[in-house]
Amino acid sequence: MKKFPFFILLLGLTLSLTWGLISQGMAEERLKVSSTTSTDNTGLFQALNPPFEKKFACRVDVIAVGTGKALKIGEMGDSDVVFVHSRPAEDKFVAAGHGVNRRDVMYNDFIIIGPAKDPAGIRGTKDAKKALAAIARAGSLFISRGDDSGTHKKEKSLWKKAGLKPEGRWYSEAGQGMGAVIQIANEKLAYTLADRGTYLAYKNKVSVEILCEGDPDLFNPYGIIAVNPAKHPQVNYVLAMAYIGWVTSPEGQKIIREFGKEKFGQPLFIPVAVP
Repeated sequence: MKKFPFFILLLGLTLSLTWGLISQGMAEERLKVSSTTSTDNTGLFQALNPPFEKKFACRVDVIAVGTGKALKIGEMGDSDVVFVHSRPAEDKFVAAGHGVNRRDVMYNDFIIIGPAKDPAGIRGTKDAKKALAAIARAGSLFISRGDDSGTHKKEKSLWKKAGLKPEGRWYSEAGQGMGAVIQIANEKLAYTLADRGTYLAYKNKVSVEILCEGDPDLFNPYGIIAVNPAKHPQVNYVLAMAYIGWVTSPEGQKIIREFGKEKFGQPLFIPVAVP
């Protein structure tokens, strides 16, 4: 068997150890963001996250689910940041000690969309409660998210304000994200509650139209929260705070402000962290 000089073996071992140390040092940090489907379906993260990843030499992994599930993931310590849109649920999350340093990020609004023929006759209605009541009276098919998302929570609050409990063959819970529900409503010529941003992102793919808008009750604010490191020491709190700082910085807010203008003729979200 051929014998190698000691210094060659030593050099090989040194290079191997050095490469191992370099590889560890170059290991990419990862940030887990649990968020609502609307921020993902609209493509906002595709515009917002890459500059942050480049700036902080990291990767952002987005877990796109309904707001309720996104908050639950944060509560379990399985994400570093939650980026959602249900202020009452967000406040409850923080009050229970699951999250810290909540910041307002942006807003858009909810709309009620439906088939062009509008069998319930709600076109032009600016009172969401009256629109829902008309849909219920007509027995027209309504597709609910049914997934404890921010949109679903808003829908349930609107039915409650209207004094109605939706049930029967005309009311269908999909248990799907916003984009999927818009497509289901389109296929079944049904009504649904949607956020304006996701509707605009899907507008060229569907024939359902905006039939009710402009009610103050349809206001849709988004907030971002760091998962509490005191409860979950494993979370990447430092990177989470860097991300919150980025999303609410002048640069991040500009990306949000400009997102959608070129493609849809209007922004999909209105930033609020920077006046």
